[in-house]
Amino acid sequence: MDDFLRLSAATGRFTHGAPRAFAFGDEGRLLWFLRSTGPTDPVDALWVLDTSTGTETLLADPRELSAGALPTAERRLRERVRLVAAGIGSYALSGDGRHAVFALGGRLYGITCDGAAPPAQIPAAGPAVDPRPNADGTRVAYVTGDALHIVPGGRVSPDDGARWGLAEFAAAEELGRDRGHWWSPDGRTLLAARVDESALQRRWIGDPAHPELPVEDFAYPEAGGPNADVQLWVLGPGGDRVRLDWDAEAYPYVSDAGWESAGEILLTVQDRLQRTVLLLGADPETGATRELSRTTHPQWVDPLPGTPARLPDGRMLTAADTEGGAGRTLAVDGRPLTGEGVQVRRVAGWHEGRLLVEVGLRDPAEQQVCLLDPESGESTALADGPGVHTVLASAGTLLLTGADTDGIRRTVRTADGREFSPVDLARALPHRVAPVLERVTEHRVPTAVVFPRGHVPGTRLPVLVDGYGGPGFQDVSAEPRRWQHRQWWADQGFAVVTVDNRGTPYVSPAHTHAMYRGFSDVTLEDQAAALQALGARHRDLDLSRVGVRGWSYGGYLAALAVLRRPDLFHAASAGAAPTDFRHYDTAYTERYLGLPQEHPEVYERDSLIPDAPRLTRPLLLITGLADDNVHPSHTLRLSRALTDAGRPHRLLALPGVTHMTPGGAREKVMFQELDFFRRELAL
Repeated sequence: MDDFLRLSAATGRFTHGAPRAFAFGDEGRLLWFLRSTGPTDPVDALWVLDTSTGTETLLADPRELSAGALPTAERRLRERVRLVAAGIGSYALSGDGRHAVFALGGRLYGITCDGAAPPAQIPAAGPAVDPRPNADGTRVAYVTGDALHIVPGGRVSPDDGARWGLAEFAAAEELGRDRGHWWSPDGRTLLAARVDESALQRRWIGDPAHPELPVEDFAYPEAGGPNADVQLWVLGPGGDRVRLDWDAEAYPYVSDAGWESAGEILLTVQDRLQRTVLLLGADPETGATRELSRTTHPQWVDPLPGTPARLPDGRMLTAADTEGGAGRTLAVDGRPLTGEGVQVRRVAGWHEGRLLVEVGLRDPAEQQVCLLDPESGESTALADGPGVHTVLASAGTLLLTGADTDGIRRTVRTADGREFSPVDLARALPHRVAPVLERVTEHRVPTAVVFPRGHVPGTRLPVLVDGYGGPGFQDVSAEPRRWQHRQWWADQGFAVVTVDNRGTPYVSPAHTHAMYRGFSDVTLEDQAAALQALGARHRDLDLSRVGVRGWSYGGYLAALAVLRRPDLFHAASAGAAPTDFRHYDTAYTERYLGLPQEHPEVYERDSLIPDAPRLTRPLLLITGLADDNVHPSHTLRLSRALTDAGRPHRLLALPGVTHMTPGGAREKVMFQELDFFRRELAL
C-alpha cells in the first residue's frame, strides 16, 4: 500500500481521536462523549464536558479496566449500527444524565459525572450486552444470553425460548431501532422487547482460513419469508407482566418505543410494506393501545427521524410530502408547515419554543439547521453556511457540527451564549477536495467529478465511477471525509465520477420514490445518462475507458453496469453485492420491491444471476466471508453462474472480513482494485 492508504488504515479513515457519540445530561450542563488519545489510537475512552466551565474530564479509560471477550450479541449489534471503534463502543445515561454505564468485553461498568471515583465494575450474571441505567442510576438493566437482567435484582424475563431485551435484525439494520429495553421514569419498571426468531431460516458464517473453528449460525429474515415475532412487555418490580396489545399481524414492525410518562408508553409500528406508520399510546397497566397518528404513502413512508411525535401541547407531528413530491415537510395535526423548496431531513427536538430541524434548503449536497415555528411554518436559520450542519440539543444548550471543504467543526453553545469546542485529536484530512458538483439529465440528478491534483486541462483521463446509488444513502454531499479516498483514486490518474441517481435520498420525495418496484432499471438508466452528460460537459473524461467500483448496493451497481451496459462501462469491481434480492432481508427489500410472491417479475428483473452469460467485460468480485448483512453466498452464486456460463472473472474472498471492512481491510482491497483497473483500462 502507498502512504495515503497506510495513513487511512492507521487512523481509522481519519476518525481516530475525533470526539463522537455525544449525549447531553443534567439538563444540558454535561456533554458526554467518546474519544481516543490521538489519530492512531483506535481505543475510545469516556469523557464529559462541563458546559458551565468548558472543562473536559476523562471518566473511563478502557486500558485501565479489565475486559473479557466481546460477546457474539455485542459484536453483531456493532455490525448493525456500523460501529468499528475499539475500547468503549457505546454507553447509556441515566434519566438524570449524571450517571453512565457501559459494557467492555462483556463486563459491566458504571461511572458518575464528577469522576471522583474510578469506574466501578457491576456484577453481572454473564457476558453483558447493552446495559441501561434507570432514572437515578441506582439500577442497571442488561442482556446476557437471551435474558434480561437487572442489578440489583437478577433475571426479570421469563425462560420461554425467546430472546429478550435486544433489537431484532430487521429493526437494528433497517428500521432505526437498535435497542430492546427501556426504563420507566420512576426507574422501577421495564418495557422490554420479546423476540421470537424460531420461524426464521438459519444462516451460517465460517472462516475457511481456520477450519478448526466452529461456524456461527444466526437467524435471518429473508425477503418473502417470515419475520421475527416481536412483542412488547411491561415487566413490573413485583414480577407482574403486561403485554402491549396492538394488531401485530397487520403492523409487525416496531420502529420505535419508549416511556412518555409513568402512565403512558409511545410506540411506532409499521405494516410489512411500510405504507402505513402508526404512533400508538399504550397504557402500561392494561397493555391497551390507542392510535394517536397515522402516516400513509401509496409506495412507502420514507423514514424521517424524529417523527411521528407528540408536541409539548399534545398535537401530533408527522412527516409529509408536498403535492407532486417536490418537497419533504412536517405536518402538525395534518397541516403542512413548509413548501416545495424545503427538504426536512431530521427533527432534532424542541428549542426556544420551536422545532429544531435539519433541512436542505438550496443544494442537496448541503444541510442547514433551522428553527421552525409550528404555527406559521416560519423558519429561522441557526447554521446556514456552506456544508453539512447537524445539531444536538438539551435544555437550551446546543451542539452544532459543521462540515465543509475546510474540515469539521463542533461548537457547544449554551443558553446564555457561551461557546466551547470539544477537543478534536483526529488527523487533519490530507486533501482539501473541491469536487465539481453539477445537476445533469432531465431528472437533474446530483453528480460530482473529482480530478487529479495538478490536472492539466486538455489531458484525457480514464473515468472511474465510484458510488453507492441505492436507497438510504447520499453520496454527493459537502461532508469532507467522503471525498478523501476519491481524491486518492483521482491522483492515481482517474477522473472520479459519483452520481446520486433517482432512488437516493434528500433530493425530493419524487426522486427517492422513483425506485419503487424496481432497482436495476432506474439505477442504471440514471448512471449511464449522467456519465454521458458529464462526458459532454467535461471533454477530459475519456468515455472509451470507464471503470466502475462500489460496495454493497454500490457493488450491485458495479456488476449491473458491466453486465447490462458493456458499451459504456468497461471494467467493474463489485464488493459485497446483493446479487439476488430474493436472498436479502425483508424490511429493506420489500419496502421497495414488494413481496417476491406477489411480484416475482420484479425480483427476476433485478437479479444479476440471469445476466451471467452476458458478461463480456472484466469483472472483479469481492466478498467478506464474515459478512452477515450481504452474505458471501450472494457473490458466490454470481461467481458460480459466471463459471457455469464460461465467463472469465476474478474472485477475491476475504476471510474474517465483515460488511464494514474494518481494520484496514478497505485499504488493502483498494490497492488490489487499483492494480485491476490499471491493467484493464490500460492506465
